[in-house]
Amino acid sequence: MLHSQTHLRSRPVQAGYLRAFEAVARHLNFRMAAEEMALTQSAVSRQIQSLEDEVGVPLFLRHTRAVELTTAGMQLLQAVGQALPRIDAAVRHIRQSAGRRHVSVTTFASFASMWLIPKLEAFQRDFPDIDIRIEASDSAVDLEVADLDVAVRYAPAERMAPGARRLFGESVTPMVSPWLLKSGPPLRKPEDLLQHTLIEAGDAYTPHLAWLTWRRWLDANGLERAQPKRWLSFNYAYQMVQAALSGQGVVLARPPLVAESLTRGELVEVFARDEFPQARLVSPMAYWVLVAPHSAQRPEVQAFADWLLAQAVATRAVPGVAEGPEPAGDGA
Repeated sequence: MLHSQTHLRSRPVQAGYLRAFEAVARHLNFRMAAEEMALTQSAVSRQIQSLEDEVGVPLFLRHTRAVELTTAGMQLLQAVGQALPRIDAAVRHIRQSAGRRHVSVTTFASFASMWLIPKLEAFQRDFPDIDIRIEASDSAVDLEVADLDVAVRYAPAERMAPGARRLFGESVTPMVSPWLLKSGPPLRKPEDLLQHTLIEAGDAYTPHLAWLTWRRWLDANGLERAQPKRWLSFNYAYQMVQAALSGQGVVLARPPLVAESLTRGELVEVFARDEFPQARLVSPMAYWVLVAPHSAQRPEVQAFADWLLAQAVATRAVPGVAEGPEPAGDGA
């Protein structure tokens, strides 16, 4: 008997019991849980008893007119309360996408907000039968195992997989709204920046983002140890650009990500490159598209990857965007 009980309590619990447990724990009432689940109260009670037998400890304290979670019950509820909604969401997604063509894309938040999302209407217009799911995260996802089809990455060439295709490179240069350029202190030479608020990323001084800093730009333009009127820092690039668009300061912008703002004249590059060669500094980083190995043969995934590359060509063609000659053999 002891061996049987030990074996029972070492195996995974039956998932069906967890639904009843969550309902009872949420209501702290067997009757209300049974009504929600369209079961009899005794059926729910049996499921809870079976779950407690498998776990090996009581999960509820049964009082005459009330039910109370034990410490073990609260611990299990914390896990179940997170897992069941995720399972339900996944099932809804599977049901909704059954029989439909879809592409799941992962990229970082600023790229999604500033470059990808504004262009998606064009893709949806050309491919109305393909559903797109965007997962914006600043953490890289392993395409070998994740349920994702396409990734847009931000990295130097030496860190990219052989199959990665380059969208465009990157440079940084001071940009402002036309309103600030006209109404604020003059911006004719790099020293004039010190009379303005300089906008940059709050985490820019971590080693792998050092080329995005105003400090690097100021040093390269002969302004070592110089300090501006004030600093304004944000977590994300799209927040920085939004502040610049509203005239709050000068942003050290990445032209490919603000191509549409440049085209519409909402942002302008402060210094002419022929007059100030160091006004635009080339970054070692670039933007890349990768297709998951398990998705490479699906026509809709290939169509989306090809569309991204075509959009990148259009971005590089915007006046003021191209950072210089494109590297040979980059697949773009």
